Amino acid sequence: MPILAFIFAQSASYYLHMATKEMHAIQSKDLLLSEVSSNLEKSRAVTRQLVLLDDQTIASILNHLADLSLEHSEWLIAENRKDLDRMNVSDPKYDRLQLTPKRLQDIARDLRKVASLSSPLNRLLEDRKLENGLLLRKVSVPLGVVAVIFESRPNVMFDVFALCLKSGNASVLKGSRDAHYSNLAILSLIREALAPYQLENACYLAPSDREALQPILNAVGIIDVAIPRGSQGLIDFVRENAKIPVIETGAGIVHTFYDASGDLETAKAIVENAKSRRVSVCNALDTLLVHQNKLEELPDLLQRLGQVHRCEVFADEPAFSVLAAAYPGDLLHPAEADSFGTEFLSMKMSVKTVANLQEALDHIDQYSSKHSEAIIATDKVIVDQFMRQVDAAVVYANTTTAFTDGQEFGMGAEIGISTQKLHARGPMALQELTSYKWLVTGEGQIRN
Repeated sequence: MPILAFIFAQSASYYLHMATKEMHAIQSKDLLLSEVSSNLEKSRAVTRQLVLLDDQTIASILNHLADLSLEHSEWLIAENRKDLDRMNVSDPKYDRLQLTPKRLQDIARDLRKVASLSSPLNRLLEDRKLENGLLLRKVSVPLGVVAVIFESRPNVMFDVFALCLKSGNASVLKGSRDAHYSNLAILSLIREALAPYQLENACYLAPSDREALQPILNAVGIIDVAIPRGSQGLIDFVRENAKIPVIETGAGIVHTFYDASGDLETAKAIVENAKSRRVSVCNALDTLLVHQNKLEELPDLLQRLGQVHRCEVFADEPAFSVLAAAYPGDLLHPAEADSFGTEFLSMKMSVKTVANLQEALDHIDQYSSKHSEAIIATDKVIVDQFMRQVDAAVVYANTTTAFTDGQEFGMGAEIGISTQKLHARGPMALQELTSYKWLVTGEGQIRN
């Protein structure tokens, strides 16, 4: 065969192969979108059954799921290991992804806690009679279909399903590829707990493919609300691309202000706990604000963070000068512009020196994600002003931001920490998964 003819034949074969491959990819994507849309319709349909469930049935399902999670804990951990093996141990998401026997025990405990809570549905919120005799009642009802888009954390599967079922909502879950095997394993247990009641469609796990997110965010009239849980990038993407309502559970850029009136021993315990208890969660401390009159206490304040926890510190010039002779040199760095307003999600934190309360408030106002903020002070006037002026979902005085958690707030579990102001703010649990409707009863009245 002449060389030009050979090259032409090879080129034609290549382009035919690429065209065929592209056609198969399009067909595969269309099939995926069709599958997701079909399952979303099933989620919508099952909501009519969920509102009729009694508390005993819901408790039975959740307690059964708690039993299953413990009975199959070794298998769950083995499936979780498949995901962990694909992730770098140094990745901040690694800790969020990991399931352990202790975490599964905590998950089972939380499931039983949710099962035992009072139903948030059919609460009488308002009851009055109009002059024309009409009886008006305002009662709590489910939101309907709740979609949660999340990264890495397989425990979200348990939390979201439990809270949604207890509040009469169908749950649509879209996890990332990071937790692919973990999420599928958990889904199988959820469906096993639902099967005796023919309610498998009450929880739908969308494929981990990125393309599966599009029909969820476009599901107007089917999904009532989307709640992103994960990085700021994920949250921004969902907010900017969704055609359905979104509740933001924002990233946690968390500050603690150590005021001139603060007690050192109190501050040492709080700061250590806020930073080191679990670094990969959104309520972990990111920036310590230190009153300039407290700079001399800084080496003592951060001693355990440096020596025990090996925490990297990015300090502004005044703080760096004080820490230079006392803090481990390999862990101390001069602060740069991006040292502030960063959610570290690792054993790192920044330190900023402020002259007074107003400077602390200004810094928080500029960099806060409005998640959790704290003050350590004994001056009640300072504390009151801080609590009143800081704009955040949760504001603390003389305690750790680590308490921003639905379970710690007595909610059993949480959907996420809402950082917005419409509908819900702070830890979202059963009450926040409800809306309301008006029931109007008459005796033949007509309007003039």
